Amino acid sequence: MTDVSRILAAIERGQPQLSEQLLPLVYDELRRLAARKLAQEAPGQTLQATALVHEAYLRLVDVEEARHWDSRRHFFAAAAEAMRRILVERARRKQTIKHGGRRVAIDLDEALVVVDGPRQDILELDELLDQLAGVDPRAAELVKLRFFAGLTGDQTAEALGISPRSADLLWAYARAWLFERLQRDAC
Repeated sequence: MTDVSRILAAIERGQPQLSEQLLPLVYDELRRLAARKLAQEAPGQTLQATALVHEAYLRLVDVEEARHWDSRRHFFAAAAEAMRRILVERARRKQTIKHGGRRVAIDLDEALVVVDGPRQDILELDELLDQLAGVDPRAAELVKLRFFAGLTGDQTAEALGISPRSADLLWAYARAWLFERLQRDAC
């Protein structure tokens, strides 16, 4: 059992003070995860990776709400989900009039750059993931792990407890499903 797994088990058994020992062990990996998530965001994102890590970590080790992690992988999947929710909440908040939701900012440098393909809005993706979860919960979880957590195909297969080949097939299905819905919404 790794130090992270041991501390997670102790926290689950009712020793929340050990969460102080957990952060130094997982910080670098959470920071890389946050940086990957923020790199996928639209330009103009003001949230820094450090702030995203800290906010997600606080949600994960909240002593008011007991959490149960089966393993180190489960903890990092929960961290990816917490980061996704934080980014979605911020995107929703930015759409409100109070936070300038109706203003359109145009950066001339970015307006001149040719983009390979359209970037999908995080809120639209979140809505589609909820729809996919209604059809195929495992496929939705796989997309969250691949897209938001930045896991590889093999890592995702391990986290879901399926074979790498099954993960590849499920990834192809989920991508096709999302692509079809995005195309339908664009028309």
